[in-house]
Amino acid sequence: MNITLDKQSKTEGLIKISLSESDYLPKVDDKLKDFSRKANIKGFRQGKVPTGVIKKMYGKSILVEEVNHLISHSVSNYIKEKKLRVLGDPLPNVEKARAIDWETQKDFEFEFQIGMVEDFAVDLSNNVKVTSHSIEIDREVMDDTLADIKNRFGNVSYPEASEESDNLHGDIVLKGQESTEETKKGSFIAVNKIDKKAQKKFIGLKNGDIVEFDAEKTFTTNAEKSRALNISEEEANNATGTYLFTVTSVSRVEPPTMNQELFDKVFGKDVVKSEEEFIAKIKETIAQNYQRETDHLLDHEIQHYYVDHTAIQMPDNFLKMWLKATSNGQVTEEILEKEFHAYKDSLKWDLIKNRIIEEREIKVEGDEVREKAKQLIVDQFGGPAIAAQLGDKLDEIANNYLSGQDGKGENFMRIYNQLRQEKVMRAIKENITINEKKVSLEEFKKLAASHNH
Repeated sequence: MNITLDKQSKTEGLIKISLSESDYLPKVDDKLKDFSRKANIKGFRQGKVPTGVIKKMYGKSILVEEVNHLISHSVSNYIKEKKLRVLGDPLPNVEKARAIDWETQKDFEFEFQIGMVEDFAVDLSNNVKVTSHSIEIDREVMDDTLADIKNRFGNVSYPEASEESDNLHGDIVLKGQESTEETKKGSFIAVNKIDKKAQKKFIGLKNGDIVEFDAEKTFTTNAEKSRALNISEEEANNATGTYLFTVTSVSRVEPPTMNQELFDKVFGKDVVKSEEEFIAKIKETIAQNYQRETDHLLDHEIQHYYVDHTAIQMPDNFLKMWLKATSNGQVTEEILEKEFHAYKDSLKWDLIKNRIIEEREIKVEGDEVREKAKQLIVDQFGGPAIAAQLGDKLDEIANNYLSGQDGKGENFMRIYNQLRQEKVMRAIKENITINEKKVSLEEFKKLAASHNH
């Protein structure tokens, strides 16, 4: 057997394999003999079928199977031995393979197109500077949070006609469109969130009333617009036109009394015991929630930095060929044009993370995965108290969860990859420069929106 690599460029090459009869014949003969021992063919006793009969019946299929098996392992071993950084899978030269005459040929030649990346460096030093955007908890944020709590825990009544502080529930349809079960959508409108110039027409409404409004001129925020039109905030950004809203009910929330009953409803029995503690606890909870958002955005900032600043020459042509060849016709030229850049960035980020894993010798042990699974189960079913109740059974529950219903261990791999990602990000954050910058909630939302991908 002879295997060579014809490097066509820094990122693409051809693996060429030449096989002579001596490379595959011993395996083929062994397989034929094994078949003759096990075959159950009419006219012959089991185990006494002549090898010549087996060869005539199954020789070609055995030859194809053994040659393909040998080729597959040889390509894989060659890539490992030469330490080639290969992306995707080797693509066989289909035309060359189709031209093989399996009846008469003794020697075979195969070709596989591969895409590669050369060695590259990842800068893990304080020269790398990224910004962590922490959300400032200002009076507006606190007021909105308190208003939301009062709305969720207040006493609900259903007045006959709407006032400025009420909520409207109903159906909405684009004007000019026939109102059917397919076209109309459920809608929710908070009257006090409507622009002051348009608010008047939403006051005094009763069940069955219909109000007409302009989608662009009615709401003070995109979030309220999206909730009223029953579409995503992204869709609401570009939503225009005149809509008809039919009232099905009016609700009014009476703010709850600031007392121990409210404190217990929000945070649990006796967690806070005064209004001052209640406000402090709300602020603490907001800070924790916002910290998660800050950390999530920081991870995106880090990813974008390394993808943009790490020099890796990618085999674009090969990747496009590979995506089309392995997609069963799902990936078209149009899809490639639209999504290839994002796919390539994602692949580049995986290469960078894997390089950090290699250099820092980052490992995730099975015990770590099991402990994480146990923690997830405990958090989901009631915290430390449930862990004490389950005792030794928690290990069995965790093992069953990690194995999954089909026994393929998908949950194990999901948690394994999550822990590995966390370790990679920790290694990065411990070595680079992270500058803190406080921003308002609105500024943060704009920054987060720019990282949607």
